Amino acid sequence: MTTFEEVEAARSDPKRANVLYHDWEAETYDDKWSISYDRRCVDYARGRFALAAGETGWPYPTALELGSGTGFFLLNLMQAGVATRGVVTDISPRMVEVACRNAERLGLDVEGRVADAETIPYPDESVDLVVGHAVLHHIPDVGKAFEEVLRVLRPGGRFVFAGDPTRIGDFYARRLGRLTWWATTTVTRLPGLSGWRRPQVELDESSAAAALEAVVDLHTFVPGELAALAERAGAVDVRTETEELTAAFLGWPVRTFEAAVPPERLGFGWANFAMRGWQVLSRLDRELARVLPADVFYNVLVTGRKCGG
Repeated sequence: MTTFEEVEAARSDPKRANVLYHDWEAETYDDKWSISYDRRCVDYARGRFALAAGETGWPYPTALELGSGTGFFLLNLMQAGVATRGVVTDISPRMVEVACRNAERLGLDVEGRVADAETIPYPDESVDLVVGHAVLHHIPDVGKAFEEVLRVLRPGGRFVFAGDPTRIGDFYARRLGRLTWWATTTVTRLPGLSGWRRPQVELDESSAAAALEAVVDLHTFVPGELAALAERAGAVDVRTETEELTAAFLGWPVRTFEAAVPPERLGFGWANFAMRGWQVLSRLDRELARVLPADVFYNVLVTGRKCGG
């Protein structure tokens, strides 16, 4: 378990904090975020990629993921046929280990390397696609990361980043999470409901993780400003999309509730409710996107290309 002293020491060093937090979370990360490598998450990853960049040019011969974590985005994209060979990179050694283990289990052609997104350890013009999911908001210098992405891309190569928080979306999501955590941990103190409460040591660990998570979450984004960052780095054909509004109002309380109660209390029925509810509300959000400002949605996706090719 990461100590309070380690959390405090990492507050002034975002990269150290990212290593600490993601090393700590690596073995339980897939369970915490309901990550799988079956049809459910394959379809989700494919859908995010297609929303940002369409479905042309598949499969890309080589794809590199920044901030891969346990491999959720790239491994599921490869299973969807988006890329043939992959490279998972992360600043956290433990995350790279878990991602490579997941890739081996799935029989995918993937190598892994511990890497800083601001200094990607691959040659110029060496990959066809760069992807990332929920990574840009962890990188201290996002503009430098875009420059590195364009350096390693072959002419005409594409990047797709998804799952990063908008400024408005982060505002309401964090408040929903805090309110749900308070309500759940308060109610489960009542007589007769103790079986719905995780052991205090686990709750304390979750609280420490939340404190460290606040340190590693460095940015929120306005979609137009994120696109401008990519363009200043030299990207062409840059565009952004946003998604999840009502779906975020379900998703954040659901994930927070799951972190606060014993997992054995939540069976197939709960998982089906969470998945189906998210799907229904996501369809509603696609309709709302026709009439509401892009900035009010929770997630922003950005794509672009390297000139040439």
